[in-house]
Amino acid sequence: MSGPAPSLRVWDRLVRVLHWVLVLAVAGGWLSTFWLGFTHQPVGYLALAAVLLRVVWGCTGSRYARFTQFLRSPRMTLAYLGLLLRHREPRYLGHNPLGGWMIVALMGCVIGLAVTGWLYTTDWFWGDELVDQLHQALAWTLLGLAALHVLGVVFTSWRHRENLVRAMVDGRKRGPDAHDIH
Repeated sequence: MSGPAPSLRVWDRLVRVLHWVLVLAVAGGWLSTFWLGFTHQPVGYLALAAVLLRVVWGCTGSRYARFTQFLRSPRMTLAYLGLLLRHREPRYLGHNPLGGWMIVALMGCVIGLAVTGWLYTTDWFWGDELVDQLHQALAWTLLGLAALHVLGVVFTSWRHRENLVRAMVDGRKRGPDAHDIH
């Protein structure tokens, strides 16, 4: 009789710290539109710094931090989606293909928010309605993507019977089963 597979360190400390810094910065950016407005710009720049550092780490960091480990081609991603819809998707130790592209979408949205937010403070674009509308559209898009991300985490945790939120705190996941993708 074999016991459960031992846990493995999947996400390193920097990935986890940047993830939670980004969560707090996005929450702070949203809250600062209603309260403590003077914090809006600083938390926006904090979010940008976290994303830029994550991009660097995605090119140079540990195995599961690297984009090459979790970004799959559109064809592979659609194949994964098909398997998911048939309840036959494999478990990934790192991010699954949909999760990988969600990371890219979230980071792109944060970069777009930071750029439009900065443009809005320049002499050239101060008060520009189009920049303001784009910034607001990106903000709502980011909130929608974040909600989808959380739903994906909950769903994947349930489907594969592992606590992904805990894994993003301690970095550890259940070791691979025979059909898992490393």
